[in-house]
Amino acid sequence: MAGIPAEGAEGAEGALHPAVHATAARRRAAGIYGTIVTSAVLAAGGGHLRTVPLAVTVLVTLLVYWAAEGYAELLAEQAHAGHLPNRARQRASLAAIWPMVSASYVPLLSLVVATLLGVSTRNAATVALVVAIALLLVHGWAAGRASQLRGLRLFAVTTVAGAFGVIMILLKLLVTH
Repeated sequence: MAGIPAEGAEGAEGALHPAVHATAARRRAAGIYGTIVTSAVLAAGGGHLRTVPLAVTVLVTLLVYWAAEGYAELLAEQAHAGHLPNRARQRASLAAIWPMVSASYVPLLSLVVATLLGVSTRNAATVALVVAIALLLVHGWAAGRASQLRGLRLFAVTTVAGAFGVIMILLKLLVTH
């Protein structure tokens, strides 16, 4: 799980091994990126698609981004090392960025639940965008705390993360009106 060190990852002073920090940071970044992409697709398609096609579009888009990101990273690693990483390294690399896809689950669940409760797809997409903003705020806060930020700096990184979602709502309003 993200944020839980692997056995033996702690050093003599209890500090996490740098590789554990790098993996957690990579997973966090992928989650933020996935939430922003989810928001963008919801904003762009929320006024034009029905619920199921919209949800499928979000998932397929994220799977393409995930595969492309993984491919680009593996190619970069090959260029750096002079050979392709082994299968275990390829799987670990793709797993580390899977939060790009899984970040869509809660907003998509809110989209489907809102639709099942009788909300139009356009309004259900707005509900999902609000949920995505809440997730971005949580991601921003968690990233700030992981960086040991406090006070105004923690507030700033949290607010910037949420602002990406607000921008997507503004985009949705622009596209659908």
